[in-house]
Parts: sequence; C-alpha cells; structure tokens
Amino acid sequence: MKNAAEVLGDLAEPSNIAVHSNLELAGDVSAAAAEDDKQRKEKDLDRLRRKPGLQPLPATDRGQLSQVTPWDVLHSFGQAITLARRGAGRGLAEHWGCLKYNQALTGRADSFMALSAEGRETADYYKALQSGELGTGFALALATRVLGRRYPNHFVSIVPADTTLRAGWALTSRDSGPKSGYRYRPQFFAEVWRPGEPSRVFPIACKGNHGGLSASHTQLASASAHVEAVHIGAWDETPCLVFSTELPLDGPLTVHTLEAGGEGGWLDTPGRVLDHALEDDNVFPGIQPPAQGDKPLEPEPGYHVGPDLYAWFQHAVARTAAAGLTAFAGDTRATVQYLTKRQGQRHFTGFTHAATDSVQDARHRFFGIDFVGTDHVFRLNRKRVEAFSGVAKDLFRHLEEGRVEQYRREIYARRSTWPHETWDTPWNGPVSIHPDGSVLAMRLLRN
Repeated sequence: MKNAAEVLGDLAEPSNIAVHSNLELAGDVSAAAAEDDKQRKEKDLDRLRRKPGLQPLPATDRGQLSQVTPWDVLHSFGQAITLARRGAGRGLAEHWGCLKYNQALTGRADSFMALSAEGRETADYYKALQSGELGTGFALALATRVLGRRYPNHFVSIVPADTTLRAGWALTSRDSGPKSGYRYRPQFFAEVWRPGEPSRVFPIACKGNHGGLSASHTQLASASAHVEAVHIGAWDETPCLVFSTELPLDGPLTVHTLEAGGEGGWLDTPGRVLDHALEDDNVFPGIQPPAQGDKPLEPEPGYHVGPDLYAWFQHAVARTAAAGLTAFAGDTRATVQYLTKRQGQRHFTGFTHAATDSVQDARHRFFGIDFVGTDHVFRLNRKRVEAFSGVAKDLFRHLEEGRVEQYRREIYARRSTWPHETWDTPWNGPVSIHPDGSVLAMRLLRN
C-alpha cells in the first residue's frame, strides 16, 4: 500500500487516455441497438427511439484528448454531482463523493491511465458505481476538451441535465406539473457560449463498465436513447455526444465515444437578463415530429426546446451552472438564489452543519490566486489530509451577489489565463483549476 504522500503525487501525474472512436465502433453500436430492439419486441416492450446517425469523432479531435491527471478527472466528477441530491449528509454523500476514488487510478506521462491495485480490488457490488462515476469524470473532461477545440473562441460549461430540465418539466411523480412519464434523459448538457451571442447546447450521455468492449457497445446503444430524449430546435437536428468508459482489471482504461451531428442545439442571443431569478415553467412534455402532408403526428416521448423556449432554456442553463459553482464552494445561501423550487431549492435551505454539509468558510491561495470555498479533513492511509474545493475569490463575489452576467463576462475574458500546473509547492499537494474559476486541491496535514 502506498503512503499518503505517494498517493497525492500520483494524483498530480499527467497520463494519456485511450480514446476509441471509429466506424467499426459505430457499426457495432448499431448492431447492439438492433439486438436490443429485437429483445424488447419479443418481451412486448415499447421500442426505444434512438439517436440516428452516430458517427466517430474526427481523428483531429481524438488527437487532442490525451494527458489528463487523475485529480482533474475527479474535479470534473466532483463538480458534476454537487446538485445531485444524493443523500441527506450532502457534504459527504455528494460534495466529496469524488474523494473515494483518490487511489483508484494510476498512470504516467509515457503510459495510459488504468485502474490502480486499489481500484481493481473494489468489492463486486461497488464496481458498477465505480465505473459509472469514474466514467462520468472522464466523459466530461473529454467532452470539454473536444468542444473547446472545435469552438476555440467560446467557453464550455457543463450542467446536470435533470436539474436543468426540472425548471420546465415534471420529471418524476414527485414533481409538480404535467408528468413526462419518460425515464430516458441525457445526464448532462454542454453549453458552448460567448457573451451576448447565441449559445449551443449538446446533450451528453455517459456510462462506464468493467465488462469489456461488448458492454460498451450495449451502453452506447442505451446512451443513444438517452440523448435522443431532448430536442433543441428542429426534429432530429440536435448534436450530441455519447461515452462509455471501459475500466478493465488488466490494461489501460478506454473511453469509447461517438457523436451525432445536426444543425440544431442553437439558442437565440440572450433575450433575458441572466441576473434575474428563474421561475419554474410548466412545459407540456413531448417532442413534436414534423407533419406528414397535412396530418400532424402525435408527439413522441421526451423534452422539446422549441424557438419559443430558447431564451428561457438559456436562462435555465446559465443559472444552473451558477448554482453548481456556488454549491461546489460550499455556500448554500448563494446556491438557493439560483435554483427554482422544483430544481431543489429546498435541499439547500435550512440549518447547515459542517459535519454533514458543506460550508463556505475556507480560504486558500494557489499559484498567486485567492480562492474561497469549503474543506474536508479525513484520513488517507493513516495520515490526515485536507481537501479543498472553491472558486476564485473575485469571481465568487459576483456569484454570491447574483451577478451572473458579470461572472460570465469575466471567465470568458480569462479563459486562457489560468495556470496549468498540477502541483502547488507552497500548498504541497495536487491542484486542479478549471476555466470557470473552480479549484479542487488536497494536501497532507501535520499530525
């Protein structure tokens, strides 16, 4: 077993990621979808509507995806789940859910990332959780890089799809409003934006497994149904990304990924002031197919963002992204203002205790930048370590005071100025800073 100092060093070590995306994969996923459709028909189940035309990522994109650190992947995952409502003890069950994987990955600059010995020894009944959660981290880290390369003069924001959609649709029986009755949804949205211009939103579905390539074929076939559940603009014109991360017990992990193109996903130039509060809407569920001749067709199950909803949806995406950042920094009071009742505002309201929740009460300086956020102290291989998550102090003040417009203008202007180092010597531990101003850091404490 490695000592705590060695574990922290490994977290900051860049490593290559094996990315698999080619025409053979697209064909195998199509065959897996056809087989699933056949089995569903035999069982008298409804046939799933899947995203048509999944294709491999261009080779130029795949070549830009290497060299990430385990700590950066855990940062992506940890930030993604801060609004997930995964348990009553939110500070441990959600906010620090990524820390349980601090010894799960290994790799070096001249090799590919893989599960470590500790990661391979995960109990069988936790393996599905491990592969799904690490798969989320890798998928979001790679999606951000792919879209950032394609849209070099834009910013890429990741938001949880369920939280965003809840502002307009009743997703479950517990939500008020017309029920969708449809359980297929993407897990995340990526918004590609510039201040004052139309943005573009990409549904993302991500999964993970320990079962090998055939399991990834099945997962990607399933993911094609999840991304198809949201249309932004015209019928079947919404671009999307699907991922399945294979984490074998022997050999490097591999991210299998495909995409679908289209002319949709675009939202109008911001027609709302993003600083203004968002209210729950009651959008009738269903996706409207194009009429055949003079006869309109019945809506398909799902969620349709038509032109009349563009400004509202852009408002919802931006406010949800702000909520995720303030929650990541541990400030429940600041988070409440950005969520509607149906999005979980109540979850962030009420008494806060540091032992069971996250509290924005910590300050640290990394690479000459001041950050505010929350911390957690725990034992790592018998040694006390401190984890810190937060947001750059000046940017957080904008969010704390409801200035979403100003915050977005500033992170856009500073998107290429953040440090890329993975280890801060004065802090003495791994540090990951993302272009949205968020940070995740960990260090060994003196006993």
